[in-house]
Amino acid sequence: MLNILAHIALMLQLKEAAVKNTLNLLDEGASIPFISRYRKENTGGLDEVQLGSIADLYEELKTLEKRKESILQSIEEQGKLSPELKQQIEACTQKNELEDLYLPYRPKRRTRAQIAREKGLEPLAALLMRQGPQDLGQLAARFTGTNVTDIQEALDGASDIIAEWVNENSRGRQQLRNHFRRSAIIHSVLVKGKESEGQNYRDYFDYSEALRSCSSHRFLAMIRGMKEGYLSIALKPDDEACQSSLERLFVKADNPAGKLVANAVKDACKRLLKPSIENEFLNLSKEKADQEAIQVFATNLKQLLLAPPLGQKRVLAIDPGYKSGCKLVCLDAQGKLLHNENIFPHLDQRQKNLAAKKMAQLVESYQIEAIAIGNGTASRETEAFVKHLRLDRVVRVYVVSENGASVYSASSIAREEFPEYDVTVRGAVSIGRRLCDPLAELVKIDPKAIGVGQYQHDVDQHKLKKALDQTVVHCVNAVGVNLNTASKHLLAYVSGLNAQSAARIVDYRDEKGAFNLRSELLRVPSVGPKSFEQAAGFLRIPGSAHPLDNTAVHPERYALVEKMASDLGCSTESLIRDAALRKQIPLENYLDEHTGWPTLNDIMQELDKPGRDPRAKIEVFEFDPKIRKFEDLQAGMVLPGIVTNITNFGCFVDIGIKENGLLHLSQMADRFVSQATEVVSLHQHIKVRILSIEPERRRIQLSLKNLA
Repeated sequence: MLNILAHIALMLQLKEAAVKNTLNLLDEGASIPFISRYRKENTGGLDEVQLGSIADLYEELKTLEKRKESILQSIEEQGKLSPELKQQIEACTQKNELEDLYLPYRPKRRTRAQIAREKGLEPLAALLMRQGPQDLGQLAARFTGTNVTDIQEALDGASDIIAEWVNENSRGRQQLRNHFRRSAIIHSVLVKGKESEGQNYRDYFDYSEALRSCSSHRFLAMIRGMKEGYLSIALKPDDEACQSSLERLFVKADNPAGKLVANAVKDACKRLLKPSIENEFLNLSKEKADQEAIQVFATNLKQLLLAPPLGQKRVLAIDPGYKSGCKLVCLDAQGKLLHNENIFPHLDQRQKNLAAKKMAQLVESYQIEAIAIGNGTASRETEAFVKHLRLDRVVRVYVVSENGASVYSASSIAREEFPEYDVTVRGAVSIGRRLCDPLAELVKIDPKAIGVGQYQHDVDQHKLKKALDQTVVHCVNAVGVNLNTASKHLLAYVSGLNAQSAARIVDYRDEKGAFNLRSELLRVPSVGPKSFEQAAGFLRIPGSAHPLDNTAVHPERYALVEKMASDLGCSTESLIRDAALRKQIPLENYLDEHTGWPTLNDIMQELDKPGRDPRAKIEVFEFDPKIRKFEDLQAGMVLPGIVTNITNFGCFVDIGIKENGLLHLSQMADRFVSQATEVVSLHQHIKVRILSIEPERRRIQLSLKNLA
């Protein structure tokens, strides 16, 4: 069978030893974040993406090997497994190649060729394939009788068998794949009678382009249009080239038998091969488009989860609205709900005055340090109202994305947290908590509901969930989690933990009080030595009795750090506090078979900035105060904006009105830009120029060019 280790190393261009060690660690129950952070010597410093690729390819190859075993058993039971065929099957590395080899032996439904075989015409087909100079009528007459009434029926049946042989020939199928790969055109047309209903897809009513250059977002748009019944899609290779290559492979003579084989080849190409290869390429293109769309979604989600946090501050959060009013909530520094009520600053002057007075009272009473305003309906008006308030202190105002807040507020998680409050209160709380710690709050929401992807409902849902879950895990473990304040929803994403163990940690914390040491985690039911090993380094305890408990130094390395301190004649606390002392450490003295330079360098980096949050610092942003609605826009304006979503074709930018503008890849720089992430990131504050406006479609085209 296939040497899986060697194949993975070759495919991913990695050292075989690193692949072997990675798979061993995964088999032992180690998580990818743990391996990436604390087992660099074993893997040669592979990052989480490379480790994930190893794990994914390993699973694919194991599935392929199981399929090989099933196929070999099936052919063996038929008594048709030759040594050569067995060797070919065992050497396969691609699923389609494997299925091509199995195709002649696959149990068949009652095809035209199968019916012809039942009539005894397979020997005639074999004679015709030799393409000798014999008379076809005389040859076919030998096969007429009870089951075959005349010569034409015999020749037709034999042709059907030949067509099936052509279809099952792995070399012929590969040739046709090559033609599809090089020349196939994807063509979409409007389904008759759907003109008015399918206006969203009018760009694809009669659309063609080379399949190999079709971008994932265009392909997925066509697929969605097809599924909704508005479009019909076909792949069209170079038919003449396909036919010619197959004839060169199968037609060996210029005589009547050769012409019959040529016709059978033509029939096979049109009726069997092309539809089969077309479906294969549509599926492959869908998989590729899914992969690209999922990657865009995962990248956006990562940037969103790692958005700058305000930190532990007392916050007044507002879910804005017009007639229904603005829902206010006051939160303490840990995000606990202290107070909620409604104000109506957008109805009339009297209500506005009352709202202003109430806001001032709340800011003073709850010692509010920041105000968070949702970016939905009435956001700009509410922001303007708040900024004109006379307060007893300087309070910064932040506009916060509401994406997914309504999903959270109606979820079982929100009902569990706030059973006595309605969805409006829960939504406002979510807005406030997002400002303080986006990661801790957003993990409670299904990533698909956050609204930072493209075609998320059209891609493979299993692969999407897996990728997004991996992204959340990566972000949570990259930042680290406060063991004494984290919710069970956040703890569940920590390496080595799950929903059950996270819930038990919170229960233990509620019953026994705050953890004083990481090692106390071992007292929690369901957290055993393996879970502790995987989780401990990603959990933080500010103010712990052990100074390293608030760092990313793993407990398994505490003795090493303590020895460093002892060798210098100082305490561990002094080593953390004093950079001059750390510079005196002769790191080479601590190298051994288990501890290499990667681990030593990571330890020193962590001692230099213990407990440092890797996320950037939050910035206040302000839209142009003169722009409130679509009609205020003019081509040529330069406006501040926030990147709200990134796609394969560009990004969308909030410029302070209901409609987001599109910043296309071609308008991002005076050079070729292949991906928007080369230039922008999610929630980045940028200045954009309005390139054009389409009032009838409410579309805004933006540019980063010529801003001076």
